[in-house]
Amino acid sequence: MKDVPVNDRNTRLVMASVPERSSPAEVLVSNGDRRLKDLAVGSSVGTSSPIRLAQLRHARPDVKPEPVFGDVETRIERVDKGELDAVILAEAGLAKLGIAERISERLSIDEFMPAAGQGALAIVARRDNLKVIEALRMLEHLPTRAEVEAERELVRILEETSKVPVGTLAAVRGNQIQVKACVLSVDGNERLFATRSGTTMDGTKLAHEIGEELLSKGAGRIGETWRNARR
Repeated sequence: MKDVPVNDRNTRLVMASVPERSSPAEVLVSNGDRRLKDLAVGSSVGTSSPIRLAQLRHARPDVKPEPVFGDVETRIERVDKGELDAVILAEAGLAKLGIAERISERLSIDEFMPAAGQGALAIVARRDNLKVIEALRMLEHLPTRAEVEAERELVRILEETSKVPVGTLAAVRGNQIQVKACVLSVDGNERLFATRSGTTMDGTKLAHEIGEELLSKGAGRIGETWRNARR
């Protein structure tokens, strides 16, 4: 789901099905199975995600973020080789690869909010292939669909208006949904947070309200710090 653009202008495609979500949590894989708080000052922690980077700087400004690329196994291999002291990854990815035992710590959702759609899959089909779309309906998980649509709405609002990376998570319980989100400055020093709860059918409306609240709190100004950092 994280790889499906929130503003996909390819009208020939449709998100035909959203299966039940796996864990949306972020995790740490480290040398010696150390927790984030136990890493030594100056430890190298791999991540190339802007929102992970900002949250890492917020939680542990005394460690050294390092860019990482490649698949999950390649990133973990760098830890095993001693090139990195730790790496931040999505729990769902390790679980699907059957290597969840490598997880040293499941990071707090409140401190490390995931990217929109993390842990969820999107099955995309041609819009005109009604037979395939109908067949895929049996895989649809409506609570997950409601969660990811709310999260993606937040990304549409904040990335379009302020170009700021967003951490967001929606959770459905019965007919209720809670949506929360955060944005941080590049250095992690400033963190804005907002949350809303309501009925599941109002998920995208709640997300829109959160986006407006974060913009009123200064998300646009924080977005400028990201634009300056990329120049």
